[in-house]
Amino acid sequence: MKIMEKRVVITGLGALTPIGNNAKEFWDGIKEGKCGIDKIKAFDTTNFKVKLAAELKDYDPEKYFEKREAKRLDKFSQYAIIASKEAWEDSKLDKEKENMERVGIIIGSGIGGIETIETENQKCVTRGPDKVSPMYIPMGIINMATGNVAIEIGAKGASIAMVTACASGTHCIGEAYRMVKHGYQDVVLAGGTEAPITPLGVAGFTNIKALTKSEDRLRASIPFDKERSGFVMGEGAGIVVIEELEHALKRGAKIYAEIVGYAATSDAYHITSPAPGGEGGARAMILSMQEAGVKPEEITYINAHGTSTHLNDSCETQAIKTAFGEAAKTVMVSSTKSHTGHLLGAAGGIETIVCAKAIDEGFVPATINYKVPDEECNLDVVPNEGRKIEVKYAMSNSLGFGGHNSTILLKKFDK
Repeated sequence: MKIMEKRVVITGLGALTPIGNNAKEFWDGIKEGKCGIDKIKAFDTTNFKVKLAAELKDYDPEKYFEKREAKRLDKFSQYAIIASKEAWEDSKLDKEKENMERVGIIIGSGIGGIETIETENQKCVTRGPDKVSPMYIPMGIINMATGNVAIEIGAKGASIAMVTACASGTHCIGEAYRMVKHGYQDVVLAGGTEAPITPLGVAGFTNIKALTKSEDRLRASIPFDKERSGFVMGEGAGIVVIEELEHALKRGAKIYAEIVGYAATSDAYHITSPAPGGEGGARAMILSMQEAGVKPEEITYINAHGTSTHLNDSCETQAIKTAFGEAAKTVMVSSTKSHTGHLLGAAGGIETIVCAKAIDEGFVPATINYKVPDEECNLDVVPNEGRKIEVKYAMSNSLGFGGHNSTILLKKFDK
């Protein structure tokens, strides 16, 4: 029997970010043009070439967890639980009234429990294998964000973790959309989480020449700016509640936006560099618009991957020009990584929230700290000041090492 395709909406938002410890604070920070980048406090950077990151502010795990519980959860799992509980509460879903066997969880991470891995490796090397914590594996493996959230929420449906580097969050949301669209679940909590600001994490990305060495917090993450020199690592989580439309309407849920298109493609080109001309990213955008049945000129806003590396921003610009044609001259394109740094596997989660709120409130965020235009990135990058304007369609791009590309397309909800 053919399953009828269903309409899919976003009914809950949860965020933990460098510019706000919940979705409201995060969105207010975006509207205000707040920059969450500063000197790294997590560890001593004396011997490190990179000094800046976008860390959470005033984060205390004991505000959210019992002390013993916090010690048994790597930060990436803590962040996922916090953002997921907020999203669930925001949706006003009631597990006493839901069939929890039809509530799924899909949460991705690029790196997972890297802090735990570093700590336990040190114990093994310096103190011997018997000193490695029995919690090492259940704290470090990437699927434990999803597993812990499922336990916390009581969700007994599909429980999946996706790992596609910096495209992880968007892939999770896209696959959750498909799961609801085709009737396999009524509700899915989806997004990404990341806690990568550790000595090993920063050293690794530094040595692959991905991170900026700028020590000016306001000129470090500068997407599309000619003086960009690499990205700034961020941390946190972004989770959305994805729900079948009729299910949401029956319970009178607030609908932030409708999901109408999603695509995933591969460059099949290089482990770190995008394909020439951003070919794979262009196909993802084109396919998402085809699924939605919309033309490029109908898209109001693109939340770009926009990492602030030379290759990403120039290739993504070319990809947008390929996908949008003449409409590339008028579509608004900003990178909120100028506010938050790059949350790696969590980026797509928080950036989908940006798109949902842009539609909900009619506001296009700025690319902040932008000064020097680049002829290779000659799009309307919404420099420095956001714009109050109706947003009918908003697109979010995420591109990951390994050639993973994902695009999600949201629409202003109307019956």
